[in-house]
Amino acid sequence: MISYASGPSATPLLGDTIGADLDRTVAAYGDREALVDRPAGRRWTYGELAAEVDAVALGLLARGVRAGDRVGIWAPNRAEWVFVQYATAKIGAILVNINPAYRVHELEYVLRQAGIRTLVAVPAFKTSDYAAMIDEVAPKCPELRDVLLIGGAEWTDLVDTGRAADPAPLAEIAAELNADDPINIQYTSGTTGFPKGATLSHHNILNNGYFVGGLCGYTERDRVCVPVPFYHCFGMVMGNLAATSRGACVVIPAPSFDAAATLEAVAAERCTSLYGVPTMFIAELNAPDFGSYDLTSLRTGIMAGSPCPVEVMKQVIERMGMTEVAICYGMTETSPVSTQTRADDSLERRVSTVGQAHPHLEVKIIDPRTGRTVPRGTPGEFCTRGYSVMLGYWEEPEKTAEAIDRARWMHTGDLAVMDDEGYVNITGRIKDMVIRGGENIYPREIEEFLYSHPDILDAAVVGVPDAKYGEELMVWLRMRPGAAPLTAESLREYCLGKLAHYKIPRYVHIVDEFPMTVTGKIRKVQMRAEAIDVLGLSEVAKTETA
Repeated sequence: MISYASGPSATPLLGDTIGADLDRTVAAYGDREALVDRPAGRRWTYGELAAEVDAVALGLLARGVRAGDRVGIWAPNRAEWVFVQYATAKIGAILVNINPAYRVHELEYVLRQAGIRTLVAVPAFKTSDYAAMIDEVAPKCPELRDVLLIGGAEWTDLVDTGRAADPAPLAEIAAELNADDPINIQYTSGTTGFPKGATLSHHNILNNGYFVGGLCGYTERDRVCVPVPFYHCFGMVMGNLAATSRGACVVIPAPSFDAAATLEAVAAERCTSLYGVPTMFIAELNAPDFGSYDLTSLRTGIMAGSPCPVEVMKQVIERMGMTEVAICYGMTETSPVSTQTRADDSLERRVSTVGQAHPHLEVKIIDPRTGRTVPRGTPGEFCTRGYSVMLGYWEEPEKTAEAIDRARWMHTGDLAVMDDEGYVNITGRIKDMVIRGGENIYPREIEEFLYSHPDILDAAVVGVPDAKYGEELMVWLRMRPGAAPLTAESLREYCLGKLAHYKIPRYVHIVDEFPMTVTGKIRKVQMRAEAIDVLGLSEVAKTETA
């Protein structure tokens, strides 16, 4: 039996745009609560949410935004993020998600590469002065015409203008939109040193959210706590779209992850579902006052974004009462979910696999050398095909062709095994990608940056096991003759403000030579193996994951 499976479903795919789907939910559940922004003390019913979304949509139209224009959103989790997500969908503009951790050079690259016309941002967050960074890069971004700082005069004017506008144009635009239109660009760290913009359609992300919500059993009675970031598919698709396509309520516990705020939100809002990468669940379970929170409302939730330790999954079920919790596996390029465990799967399957093929999707495991599908039980590269596969990388047809073959199979670069019943286990990665606490990181981007250091001759970044984040970054360095060896602290100082914090290597290992193959390629597999011994991580490396 070969390693191929498809996801059967009696439920048809949705053929609507995101705006049309939201309108249908509003018509059915207008008086039910749709969105709760706990840090801001604000909440909206579906009817009220629709009014805010339409105001922002009409305000954007008044400022010249049209279908196909790229609108960037650079902000942590807050209600306005949601308004902009649905407002851009309603007018056919393409929402470009910008990671809140980005620094100046990353922001400039995304603004230029996507050709962003309008940028919506918060003025500042934590230690990041967004307004100052925008001022610094704006002169180098010729297509950027409008910057709207949330809470500022221009944002207020946009919303006020939209509220006073005639809503008729929205219906006219809706009639012209196509569900296969591009509607979202999400950047993934690139192997060439810069991120690639995965371009997704209404059809891609609306259906993925809809079927994620379906397998979680969502109805209008569910309340979904979303501590994962909206800029990532986990937040805006598996969170927002899964909820709104089913009439459920989205609860924002904090602008960025905070274990105490998350537990408090679940208890106070009587959430039935909770999301997180393994790191988040570990932090919640280890909260000193964990036992004081009433989590009895929890029924389900999703753990994803990073290899999920079996023991953590068991604790989430036993101590948090999430008896129907699911593991999802996927990638940004596939909207994102390709496989998911089901509520009626055995406990063993739900904690130690990433489930079976999602409805309406095909999955297979191939020999990466020959491209042939391997027998069940044999490791190979995980590939998926169906409605969820992205339209392509924005303005990068060559990179698209490397990832999606002529038969429209998305090659993930992940190593996997499929059992006789079609359950999949992810065993490793062909690519060098590191997943640190749910953040996908490609070493090449960091290596390219480190070459700018005057004392570094060569750099090789690898992922090493970490109990908290799943993986952590380690850099092997060859120093220039006569240069003093760098420490983790001095390297961090050099990177601060130039690289996003999660891309800064935690460990530094100075060597005279890198392990090489006979053909002159760096042996990162050997580096990772040696790193486990050098750093004393052998016990952490034994952690079993799905």
